Amino acid sequence: MTNRPNVLLVTADQWRGECFSALGHPVVRTPNLDRLAAEGVHFAAHYAQCAPCGPSRASLLTGMYAMNHRSLRNGTPLDARFTNIASEMRRLGYDPALIGYTDTSLDPRGRDPRDPAARTYAGTLPGFTQLVPGSEGDDAWIAELKAKGYAIGATRNEACAPVRGHPGAERRGPTFPPPAYRKEDSETAFTIDHALRFIGRQTAPWFLHLSILQPHPPFAASAPYNALYDPAAVPRFRGFADPADESALHPYAAYMRRHFRDREGHRDVETPEDEAARRQLRATYFGMMTEVDDQWGRLVAGMESLGCYDDTLIVFTSDHGEMLWDHWVLGKEFFFDQAFRIPLIVRLPAGAPAAARGRVVEEFSGSIDVMPTILDLLGAEPPLQCDGRSLAPFLRGETPSRWPTEVFWELDFRDPVNDRPERELGVALDDSSIAIVRGRRHKYVHCAALPPLLFDLEADPDETRNLAGDPAHAPLALAMAQRMLSWRLAKAERTLTGIRLTRNGPVECPRARRFPDAR
Repeated sequence: MTNRPNVLLVTADQWRGECFSALGHPVVRTPNLDRLAAEGVHFAAHYAQCAPCGPSRASLLTGMYAMNHRSLRNGTPLDARFTNIASEMRRLGYDPALIGYTDTSLDPRGRDPRDPAARTYAGTLPGFTQLVPGSEGDDAWIAELKAKGYAIGATRNEACAPVRGHPGAERRGPTFPPPAYRKEDSETAFTIDHALRFIGRQTAPWFLHLSILQPHPPFAASAPYNALYDPAAVPRFRGFADPADESALHPYAAYMRRHFRDREGHRDVETPEDEAARRQLRATYFGMMTEVDDQWGRLVAGMESLGCYDDTLIVFTSDHGEMLWDHWVLGKEFFFDQAFRIPLIVRLPAGAPAAARGRVVEEFSGSIDVMPTILDLLGAEPPLQCDGRSLAPFLRGETPSRWPTEVFWELDFRDPVNDRPERELGVALDDSSIAIVRGRRHKYVHCAALPPLLFDLEADPDETRNLAGDPAHAPLALAMAQRMLSWRLAKAERTLTGIRLTRNGPVECPRARRFPDAR
């Protein structure tokens, strides 16, 4: 890009990757995001590299696999020595702004024990200027609702509580009633309001990270979105018909079925056996997506009226997916695709190649590719720490000849405060980890101290038949385990590994040798 553009990096929390009408989803309608995809490139095989929110955002904003940044759980500190997208943008002359949250657990070393930053996992990633203090959590939006006269409690769950006695709730379950606030006063509308105010004040190229909570729980859609979709029409549930079979698939599957409410906070969600309520939860989730889409359309209209839309590089993505009652659980802390396949749409400013408009890319990509892509498009060299690679060739209408044919991700379930995984699964703290390699047909799940899993995604797209213990598939399982080992060897943290001290001083390996075509 010859002229320095504005950059808008948008995350919608917990958005499943297939949920766009442009991708043929049978229910959800997303006309405004479909327009964005028609003007840009839609990466349809895009995956998060870890979960839940904090670790995944660490990967997104540093370009690193979890095995390298090691912020493995919400609350696990992110090492202060790593750079990030905000710090790199400052080197390019931007003042990176944030509305919402990065869920960054700041490095406590060197901080006074009384520092409030050491008492929350929802910190702001260093380098960002927080435009709306309190939007890292509930405070800012809750304060505005109260200022508008809403009689609500102090938390998001209280603000999103369903209207009592709402007609139809007895048939359609607890996620059907809307909350008390109007759609104009939703948290998404609040976020877009602040984004428009910020953009309207700018006189120089800007960088804004807009972090939208929906469709993250609580599953509560304001009217009319709560009733927008027919629960009878939602896609079928994937996995076993009998939840007991789901638990029998693997010890971690049984563990997740026992405790997903505690880990995700779904304490008031209906029982899994209530199919009508499960279907309504899906319909509510889709309604929340359309609400985000409508608000996105409002932001685009505002940018167009301000004359900056065509001058803006736009990236729309998410931190992770949502199980949505597939495999009889909610949340994202699972090895199944539904928890990790997420959206990525990149729209270049006006004047981009025609081949970059409306393209759907089926090659694998991941969250770690976003930071290198933005920097590359701005003419900057991605830091050595980045494990991902730039997607810019796809945005030029090209397809690299040696693009990876697999994607890797990780899931850590350790609990340093409580020892439940250790007690229930018999694994040590540092063995509470899972790594996944997924190709077009096969998917291998390696657990540090639990049995592995192997799925044939063509024959078994619902991932219900574990082939890892089948002698006929032992060679395939071994080959994929070796592929995973090679990946970890090649991608281990590399900051100083290309430098050797000599009598003539430090000699560093040329960058071109560090980053061959294939990841």
